[in-house]
Amino acid sequence: MILEALNSYYERLASEPDSEIAPAGFSRQKISYAVVLDPDGSLHGIEDLRTGDGKKKVAASLLVCGDSKPPGAGVNPCFLWDNPAYMLGYKPDDPKPERTRQAFEAFRQRHLELEQTIQDPQFSAVCRFLEKWDPAQSVEHPGLVEIGTGFGLFRIRGKSQFVHEVDAVRQWWQDQLQQATTSTEGELGQCLVTGRKAPIARLHDPKIKGVSGAQSSGAAIVSFNLDAFESYGKEQSRNAPVSETAAFQYCTALNSLLADRSRRVQIGDATTVFWTEKPTPMENIFGLVLGNPPPEDEGLLNKLQNILHLIAQGKYPAELGDKETPFYILGLSPNAARISVRFWRVSSLGEIVANLKQHFDDLALQHRENEPDFISPWQILRETVRDSKDIPPQLSGALMRSILSGQAYPQMLLAALIRRVRADRELRYLRVAPIKACLNRQFKLNSSPIQEIAMALDTSREDVAYCLGRLFAELEKIQEDALNRTGDANKINATIKDRYFGSASATPACVFPRLIRLSQHHLRKLESEKKDTAVFHEKRIQEIVGKLQKFPGHLNLQDQGLFAIGYYHQRQDFFIRKEKAEPDALFAVN
Repeated sequence: MILEALNSYYERLASEPDSEIAPAGFSRQKISYAVVLDPDGSLHGIEDLRTGDGKKKVAASLLVCGDSKPPGAGVNPCFLWDNPAYMLGYKPDDPKPERTRQAFEAFRQRHLELEQTIQDPQFSAVCRFLEKWDPAQSVEHPGLVEIGTGFGLFRIRGKSQFVHEVDAVRQWWQDQLQQATTSTEGELGQCLVTGRKAPIARLHDPKIKGVSGAQSSGAAIVSFNLDAFESYGKEQSRNAPVSETAAFQYCTALNSLLADRSRRVQIGDATTVFWTEKPTPMENIFGLVLGNPPPEDEGLLNKLQNILHLIAQGKYPAELGDKETPFYILGLSPNAARISVRFWRVSSLGEIVANLKQHFDDLALQHRENEPDFISPWQILRETVRDSKDIPPQLSGALMRSILSGQAYPQMLLAALIRRVRADRELRYLRVAPIKACLNRQFKLNSSPIQEIAMALDTSREDVAYCLGRLFAELEKIQEDALNRTGDANKINATIKDRYFGSASATPACVFPRLIRLSQHHLRKLESEKKDTAVFHEKRIQEIVGKLQKFPGHLNLQDQGLFAIGYYHQRQDFFIRKEKAEPDALFAVN
């Protein structure tokens, strides 16, 4: 299904008039320079094709003959393009000059052997250059040092085309491709992608590049490198028979997606790409929804925010296109020389928007104005660990499946968030919102009698764990007010949250009696300074404790989540009340 969808995407791109997708037998390469020749084959100069300044120069993306440069230690010259070691026999700070000389000789020999067959003046000029060129002359061109090991190609002075784009050369190359297609050397079989009988690819090329963490030379989705993976006498990729044409097309389509920053986003260890069956604006916006850096264009940023708010309101933004259009999302993770499929989702624009709306509803939580209304998957994952490098690979895929399908959030997400709260006692918006989402989704899908959690403080809610979280926040506020009003502000650096939050949220019966006794000491301090405040706190404690019959000995994971949300809600309520009543007494909300 994945390969079929990618193959169809290639055909869609190939049918678009402005598409830059590479046809079979060609590939797009990052070209840094051009060797400019006079018609007689003498060197005119080395032309830098990169754009930009300094170290930020970007190589040009150009269509060349053949697939990507094959990796490995073997000598494998390309046709009319390659790196300086092959084209000029030059490599900066060369540790193996003999190997470089051998590469140049192979490149020269390949082109000289084809001169009589191709019979084109521009190609012959390249042959004359290769005949006369001495690699020692490379040092006379200091620009090569800066270009380093980038790829280059040939152009004749005064011509706008590169040599490989000349009609005669291109026609010869097309003839070679046609002969290879009609050759009976390859094993014939039924292609799993197209269903047609065609030569089966032994290896799936070009290699997939752009998956974060995978080999820079490219990796494969389909590959068999051990006998144990093979069966029925089939070797290598013939165990998953895909025609050479279909293999090229799906690999090229995937490389095109990975090379497009607007169609790719990193979620944990998963490099995620997405596309629609036909062109839609959603292809350019979905990456921003999932957490790509916000656009610098203020107009596009406003458009994105408007779309997100419409989705959150349960409306389908008309500018996204036909809601019945199929939508594909593919998450890929590195696995040595291969690529693992972390998640794969086939949906429609309408279904994706509906599931995003549900996700936004589950995450909705009261927060400060300078905090984002819409939390990205990456921000959620980042809250589960101290260092982003430690995000469990399985968690990113499980989270994305939950968001895109409307299924329950992974239990390991809730466990990881609670673990981080207990470890550093930070209950910030970006962490508490996904805890709320996990619980609300759980309540709804399991038809639980427990009511859904609101965005803000719910004083009518009687869940023991939620009330305990509120009570803990109230006891902490009493301590803060007492110490602030008695001039002991320096002691605020270590409140009861810093010392007791973990044990209070897991084993309340062991901690709360002591905290309540401690609060009586703080209330007495407040009474001597400002009695009204002490009375207000006492009434709120009575209101919360009135919902509790006893302090439970242990809270499970779900209850610990409710405890954290109750604490956060109560703290936010303090902040709102202070903001309205006493602007000079604002305090930071964790």
